[in-house]
Amino acid sequence: MNSADILVDAFERIHETVHAAVEGLAPAELNARLDADANSISWLVWHLTRVQDDHVSDAAGTEQVWFARGWADRYELPFTKEATGYGQGTAQVASVRVSSADLLLGYFDAVHEQSLAFVRGLDGRALDRIVDASWSPPVTLGARLVSVIADDLQHAGQAAFVRGSLERR
Repeated sequence: MNSADILVDAFERIHETVHAAVEGLAPAELNARLDADANSISWLVWHLTRVQDDHVSDAAGTEQVWFARGWADRYELPFTKEATGYGQGTAQVASVRVSSADLLLGYFDAVHEQSLAFVRGLDGRALDRIVDASWSPPVTLGARLVSVIADDLQHAGQAAFVRGSLERR
């Protein structure tokens, strides 16, 4: 197994977890919050997808799927189209509402495919490239991808937890 295979496997695990958390749910369940300040499945999946889209497209030198394929317009969110969910408060979290699982999974799947296309072509040497020199130490491509994977898996797991909690109500 080479480095590209490992990255593909990690992104595929995110894909499986997101689909398991979202498929078959009605909008009311996707948008539900376990309490007034909790994240909904809609927000969690939108956010993890936005972060992956933003970070991987930046590293790959490609346009974000969010803009290139019109997803920003389809979501009709009440904040800037550049927002990824980072640092959002409870009111902003509450405003991420979807009309169907298809909206969440359509955007997620498009980002997933773009991410896989990028990581499949990487080798170990490529992972040493500096992608963000504003940090000390500077962030390599490998560190950025591991960060995206870790963040996405955490949020996908949170979405699965919310689903399980809603199903047990």
